[in-house]
Amino acid sequence: MSEVRTLALACRDAAQVMFTLDTDSKRKLLHDMAAALEAASETILAANARDLQQASAKGVQGAMLDRLRLDQARVAAIANAVREIAALPDPVGLVTRRETRPNGLQLERVRIPLGVIAMIYEARPNVTADAAALCLMAGNAVILRGGSEAVHSNIAIAQVLREVLERHDLPAAALTMIEDLRRETMVELLQLSDIVDLAIPRGGEGLIRFVAEHARVPVIKHYKGVCHLFVDASADEALALNLLVDGKTSRPGVCNALETLLVHRDIAASFLPKAAQVLEERGVEVRGCERSRALVPGMRAAVDEDYAAEFLDLIIAVRVVDDLGAAIGHIQRFGSDHTEVIATREEVSARRFIQAIRSAVVMINASSRFSDGGELGLGAEIGISTTRLHAYGPMGAEALTVERFVVRGEGQVRHAASRLDPA
Repeated sequence: MSEVRTLALACRDAAQVMFTLDTDSKRKLLHDMAAALEAASETILAANARDLQQASAKGVQGAMLDRLRLDQARVAAIANAVREIAALPDPVGLVTRRETRPNGLQLERVRIPLGVIAMIYEARPNVTADAAALCLMAGNAVILRGGSEAVHSNIAIAQVLREVLERHDLPAAALTMIEDLRRETMVELLQLSDIVDLAIPRGGEGLIRFVAEHARVPVIKHYKGVCHLFVDASADEALALNLLVDGKTSRPGVCNALETLLVHRDIAASFLPKAAQVLEERGVEVRGCERSRALVPGMRAAVDEDYAAEFLDLIIAVRVVDDLGAAIGHIQRFGSDHTEVIATREEVSARRFIQAIRSAVVMINASSRFSDGGELGLGAEIGISTTRLHAYGPMGAEALTVERFVVRGEGQVRHAASRLDPA
């Protein structure tokens, strides 16, 4: 038996134990994990320093390096995210529907854990703690397979959390870290359809496509975040500028950052020069259509590839559109079903935008940067689904459970011929 299968089987056994934990036990576990992360911050930062040094030597820079970097504040934020998850309503055992059938059967739909979650991710050490906490809160066990860039950070964080599991007399295998980072090992994990209940890849488009192409287990996919801001003719310009600056410049290397700005032609002459100025002041390269460039001399020309791009950098594509319908058409062509934003004063426009755009998150006069599990009340997120399976959008603990039927009867049988007459 291979090492990966052995580890996965132990994780499956641990999942049976986690399923039995009550809410108070899970909350106490997560609070102790948060405290342990803070207490071990120096060890975690030392491991992260090794990862940063190796990444820099390999030429990693920009958004990828930023995702990898930890400091005291980020470790504290990771611990706080674990506490926020602990404070969430426990989804396990939640009855979502009750009804009584004409034959007297009483039906309940009750949430239960998925089982074993395989989390495959790249250079974000915080995912190690977020994924573990969300899976455990939902009564699951988790197999973590991080990227080589963050290997020392991931192992350090996982070790801290596993020690807390053991102190609570719980199997450390409930949080299993795959330290063999060969692709063959990842493929083997993804094909354990008799053990793994769901795989969640989190990282670049290449990783997610690799996982989707090689998996025999269900996969939650999120290829990229091509997020748009549409500035309607009725928009408050100051409000729209704030949404643009926050969405594009606050942290350009994340999937909920803006990548494209669409501007209604009736407001473009007033709004676009202001937008170009505030973006230029913040070091953003602007690539625009011919109509945009006519309003902002010196703007670089955009090509179709720019409108489909997830730049993850201080670059944005701009297009002037004739109306709301044209903006919707552009998003339907180039969007990635992640997050779309409209700035408008017209409720009719807002409703039409909501109805026409099928993306996982739609924002009305709010920054795309709120498209995040923590900001949307999930405590943290294990990923963002842009595939319409049982979960869509940012996924928290509830998305790591499924509904089953619990049926209560008083001896009902489906076929009268099956009923035995009393002796």
